[in-house]
Amino acid sequence: MSNSFTDREKSFENKFAHDAELQFKVEARRNRLLGEWAGELLGKEGDALKAYAVEVVKSDFEEAGDDDVLRKVAGDLGEKVPTAEIRAKMDALMAIAKQQIMTELS
Repeated sequence: MSNSFTDREKSFENKFAHDAELQFKVEARRNRLLGEWAGELLGKEGDALKAYAVEVVKSDFEEAGDDDVLRKVAGDLGEKVPTAEIRAKMDALMAIAKQQIMTELS
């Protein structure tokens, strides 16, 4: 293998790892923001609100994808908010989370 090929391969691997880490940070931030939004709807404030947001972030480690987070928040909110509205909020917060993370990195 030539050095330039090895260098390109390493560069690609580093970019992939960086992108994966960035995506993880954005999703975790989105989940925290979602937890804060849902927690406020549930009447939580202060430390209880922060603790609930952490619960929502932790719920994302149950399975791949967003379904575990959606299930947690929808289950907690019950009839207060339709699932489709929670999904739309998750999408909107993903854009906000990405913007916040990118701003922090620059």
